[in-house]
Amino acid sequence: MNELIEVAFKAALQGGAAILNVYGSEDFDIEIKGDNSPLTRADRAANDCITAVLSGTKIPIISEEDVRNHTFEERENWTQCWIVDPLDGTKEFIKRNGEFTVNIALVVNGKAECGVIYVPATDTLYYGGSSIGSFRVDDASTIKINDIIRAARKLPLQDKPSGFHVVGSRSHGSAETENFISRLRQEFGETSFVAAGSSLKFCLVAEGKAHLYPRFAPTMEWDTAAGQAIAEAAGCTVMVWPLQQPLRYNRRDLTNPWFLVSAPGVEVMHLSELPAEEDVN
Repeated sequence: MNELIEVAFKAALQGGAAILNVYGSEDFDIEIKGDNSPLTRADRAANDCITAVLSGTKIPIISEEDVRNHTFEERENWTQCWIVDPLDGTKEFIKRNGEFTVNIALVVNGKAECGVIYVPATDTLYYGGSSIGSFRVDDASTIKINDIIRAARKLPLQDKPSGFHVVGSRSHGSAETENFISRLRQEFGETSFVAAGSSLKFCLVAEGKAHLYPRFAPTMEWDTAAGQAIAEAAGCTVMVWPLQQPLRYNRRDLTNPWFLVSAPGVEVMHLSELPAEEDVN
């Protein structure tokens, strides 16, 4: 596992460096994809760097920017694969608010076994896996790849804050999420909401800075696989809402169902009155 994690470190850091090269330029070369989401020169550059590094493992790759390269009939025979979002939070990247990440996960038999999330703007790297725990590394690009594990701090870094803290999407809110937060306020009293971009929301719960991350709006597998691995390795739960089933990967439909990320010891499944989406494919 450590060997594959170090490959993912290298891929994430190289992808992050490619992103920052574009971030400091005047021209992002923005396109609008078929799903109406933006694509920039940074997405493409990061994807090229990451896939070049990961391809050396001979493990197949599902990347947001290359997803059409593999049919489900091919993918369903894979026992393991990398799931990659070269630039998660492209809207935040375009806004230049720093809330964008590189997401790399290793999925084994549908389960997110380990994940790496790199935040280029702050040079912060998160990683975690079922057999190793969950960690944060500051100033990651200044550390040799084989020294990163020794420099890591174990998550969570702090006890959960007082009051009730919910983290959610900065750019993809929903009426269902607002309804859920209203019910939390009725149940627990003072409840604060913090907006954050990209997979940073998983990291905030894993660090102990938030109690919950509800996502009752569309996401794709590459948006969540790395974050789920990190959060679960920190003792959090990531469950399909409200079905209380694990969120699985390399499905026929790569669109995720609604899900809820809960910090250790937080139980809100009794608030499951929202309409259920279709079951996991």
